[in-house]
Amino acid sequence: MIPSASSRSIGAGPAVPLPADDPELMSLDLRELRRRWAGAGARPPMTGEAMTGADHRAQALGVAGEWLMEQAGAAVAAAARALAIDTERWGQGPIVILVGPGNNGGDGLVAARHLAAAGAPVVVALVAADARPSTPDAAKNWDRIVRDTRITIVHTPVARDVTMLGQGIEKAAIVVDALLGTGVRGELREPIRSAVEVVNRARAAMVPVLAVDTPTAIDLTSGDPSDPAVRADLTITFHRPKTGLLTRNGAALAGRILVAPIGIPAEADRV
Repeated sequence: MIPSASSRSIGAGPAVPLPADDPELMSLDLRELRRRWAGAGARPPMTGEAMTGADHRAQALGVAGEWLMEQAGAAVAAAARALAIDTERWGQGPIVILVGPGNNGGDGLVAARHLAAAGAPVVVALVAADARPSTPDAAKNWDRIVRDTRITIVHTPVARDVTMLGQGIEKAAIVVDALLGTGVRGELREPIRSAVEVVNRARAAMVPVLAVDTPTAIDLTSGDPSDPAVRADLTITFHRPKTGLLTRNGAALAGRILVAPIGIPAEADRV
């Protein structure tokens, strides 16, 4: 079942189109996006575990995971474009999206498709041992972008490949961190660890960084970072604010925060 935007818009104030159904979304700047999604940003914060539960309950109610990923990825694309415009880097180089093997990476894959459709040069780097994402919804979106000739795709299964990808990263317009979302525990393993170092090297070279859901290696519940952890300029998270991004550590590493609605129905939503 794929619900309509109007049936899945919850929160205070008038309903707004969900990201994938919003024809104006890719023309909005950061301030306008924040205003557009003010209802989601005003909801009470939730933990990473609560968000996982809401996602699972939504799917149990018939909301397709692929549909939720499409909403999240469309929101990421709009935030990426707005960040590039805001920093005067749109059109100044490729948008480099580092994707991990799971659903966080799947959000990045959807964003890549929307950004390419908007005319941006896009480079997607799959940072994973396997040559295809490991979750079903992310794998479906991988199959879609590998057929898209507008997108440059790189597979970086080991740390050496990630390091090579990082050469010239300062030429990117922005870097999108879609490596890992919820559930990060302990020290990062390769090749994700090297990818985090590439993201932070890009930021040190003044390339803006957008994190998807949470900066990689920041716990969405506690805000505690692993070492290394991504330091973002902007983080887009979904459905509700997250407790971990409101802590001192989380806020310092997340940068500015946008909360985008993705269509979690009210009956699946528990704080």
